[in-house]
Amino acid sequence: MSLREYHRKRDFSQTREPKATGRAGSQPIFVVQLHHARRRHFDFRLQVGKTLKSWAVPKGPSFDPEVKRLAVEVEDHPLSYANFEGDIPEGNYGAGHVDCFDRGVWSTEGDPVAQLRKGHLEFELDGTRLHGRWHLVRSHRKERQPAWFLIKGKDEFAGKLEADDLLDAKLSRSTAASGHVAKTASKTGKVTAKKTPSTKHVDGARKASITTAFFAPELTQLRDHLPPGDDWLHEIKWDGYRILTAVVGDDIQCWSRNALPWSGRIPDIVEAIRALGVTSARFDGELVAMEHGRSDFSLLQKILSGERRGRLSYMLFDLIHLDGQDLSHVALQERKALLHKLLARVKGGPASLLGYSEHVAGHGEEVLAMVEKSNLEGVVSKRADSAYRAGRSGDWLKVKRLESDEFAIVGYTPGKGSRQGFGSLLLGRPSPKGGWDYAGRVGSGFSDTQLRDLGKALAESPPAPKPSVHEDTIDPLLRHARWVRPHAVVEVYYRGLGGNGLLRQPSLKSLREDKPVRGLRDADRPASARKPARSTAATGTTIRGIAISHPDREVFPGITKLEVAQYYDAVMDAFLPGVKGRPLSILRCPAGIGSQCFFQKHPMRGLTQVDQVTLAESSGAARTYLSPSDAASVIELVQFGAIEFHPWGGLAKAPDRADRLVFDLDPAEDVAWRRVVSAARLVRKLLGQLALESFVRTTGGKGLHVVVPLRPAAAWDKVEAFARAFAMSLAASRPDEFIAVATKARRGGLIFVDYLRNSRGATSVASYSLRARAGATVAVPLRWEELGKLTGPASFDIRTTPARLRRQRRDPWEGIDDVRQTLAGALRALSRGK
Repeated sequence: MSLREYHRKRDFSQTREPKATGRAGSQPIFVVQLHHARRRHFDFRLQVGKTLKSWAVPKGPSFDPEVKRLAVEVEDHPLSYANFEGDIPEGNYGAGHVDCFDRGVWSTEGDPVAQLRKGHLEFELDGTRLHGRWHLVRSHRKERQPAWFLIKGKDEFAGKLEADDLLDAKLSRSTAASGHVAKTASKTGKVTAKKTPSTKHVDGARKASITTAFFAPELTQLRDHLPPGDDWLHEIKWDGYRILTAVVGDDIQCWSRNALPWSGRIPDIVEAIRALGVTSARFDGELVAMEHGRSDFSLLQKILSGERRGRLSYMLFDLIHLDGQDLSHVALQERKALLHKLLARVKGGPASLLGYSEHVAGHGEEVLAMVEKSNLEGVVSKRADSAYRAGRSGDWLKVKRLESDEFAIVGYTPGKGSRQGFGSLLLGRPSPKGGWDYAGRVGSGFSDTQLRDLGKALAESPPAPKPSVHEDTIDPLLRHARWVRPHAVVEVYYRGLGGNGLLRQPSLKSLREDKPVRGLRDADRPASARKPARSTAATGTTIRGIAISHPDREVFPGITKLEVAQYYDAVMDAFLPGVKGRPLSILRCPAGIGSQCFFQKHPMRGLTQVDQVTLAESSGAARTYLSPSDAASVIELVQFGAIEFHPWGGLAKAPDRADRLVFDLDPAEDVAWRRVVSAARLVRKLLGQLALESFVRTTGGKGLHVVVPLRPAAAWDKVEAFARAFAMSLAASRPDEFIAVATKARRGGLIFVDYLRNSRGATSVASYSLRARAGATVAVPLRWEELGKLTGPASFDIRTTPARLRRQRRDPWEGIDDVRQTLAGALRALSRGK
């Protein structure tokens, strides 16, 4: 597959389309672009090898398996074209506006090249708008260009929707601005959908306006038996995350039951809601992952974390507002009837991710018997005539198949014989008198991996000096207990309580990494079953409001993920100014520095605190970058496995200008530390002769950074030109000491003056950032006078740096933001050979 034809058709001095190939990721990508050329069409592109195989689809993809959409094969495009959006100027090939309609990953069984050669490619798409099985089938018609048919496979995503039904406000505006008309909207899709169910004669409905802000949900109370009578509706209890959704026009916001924003984590669900075509609405439901006909909480967690690929479903069970009408005072059975009608209007396509939570009126014991036979989670019973009330009103009750509850891990017993990790976990529950009561122990239901990982984490946890539960509640028969501070939550099945108040026949249901220990205070049992307890001390696994999952996972030898988060919390006042408001890349090591680490600059699924800024890349495409704005956003990145932080030398609000210039002095292995120190002092002296003040820091690696502040900020091309000229001049004047080219074979005995960190998009490590190296070293700013006192480059680490900050009377870089200096005079001096 060649890009020769792609390059032949384009004049890159006139078009912003990318010339470079781009880098392949771990999974092949697909992209669909809406192209407002002379004839409006959709460009359908699949990554095959290192290029994008491309087809022009005049009417766009159809979700109807009976519809064959003409797809004209065109030249291969570079992978970097997947990020291209914007205008192709008049007079150029394909002139017109290009928008991204959808993108994601795709897969196929077997060799895609062989399938294409045979004329039939069967594949699966996993994007924001397009999902499921699809076919590309070669036409036998003789055409000027090879003709194919794009056909939707028959699966749960099939329906009557057309691509034009899924245009959001941005795509609709670009269509209108181009003078084209979307002509392929379906008769049942969003564009020409039937009207939403009428609420005109619904008793209790009243006119009201809403926002997309969080609204408090109705909550359940736990019961031992289902309520009798036909005035109760019984639903399956889903095992997932509760999600509340608010819609106002094109704005759709999803929230957790604890008011955390979730829209960014589930964009496919957002598009599914958009496909309903409502003008305003509030929905209540459960986000689930289904396997073998059951909702599987463990699978859901793996899909959301990116560990597994899979389909998410949003099971809706209530409709609280619809198209300007408040339905919260409408009887539940009428609200559900409206919800059912609404969901029945749009089938297939993105809307197939939405499910209706069915119910049975009355017959509670039969429903429970069915649930137990099918090994489902349990039953939620709701008063048929009840309004929607926030909190635990008693109108919603739940009965679990096996009684289960959540407990804090407060200790463990060692394993015996061949048992690895631990024998059993010791569990605690909030006590009515404050603190914790012993609840029992659980030793069954663990996988080998859980035994190994939990056992390692517990063994490395600091032991509590005494039991962390009230001693009068401890089972007197308990032996060999090892106590720890309450620091993680597990959900456990059990069959009632024994006479001593301890769990009977407990077994592990799941590790609840989504719930902090302090959340156990919010009980769902009625007051008669549980008395309110006083709050206890913080567990230590939540920092700056961010829950740290796997806090005991070893990131560095002998250093846990929690300790990494605690380090950044301790140095935050000094660290944050260096990254705040700047686009940056992070080095993530989710399983620790001994496993795979990788750089990431674009947002990942699940972030809720980190600011995201959209910037134009060199290709012209707009991409979204990470840009922390406060302490919580930094800790959230640490929760996602970030070890190192590498900001731009410019601010996100002014991305085309640099306010800091960095020379990275990188010595070869055989260069002594004293030579690096001398080199930094020489660079400072030479910069001073150019009227430029500079600052120094260790890198946490072998070398040093010399940093030059620029006020006002300078254009990147000028900064890059100066940095290159300075480095080349230095290497030319002292060839026995310095080199300004990166070729490692030529760097023996020399110090590489790395100036390449001074172009738009390039980064350098932040002050006080950890480094993913043995010893957990840190990049630390210094006073120039301190430099000679250091014995080596790795003088500061995760332990000594916070102590240094506590002793420090003033910032070593005090005044760096007040220095006013430009490159104009320095460039003139360099050009004269000074």
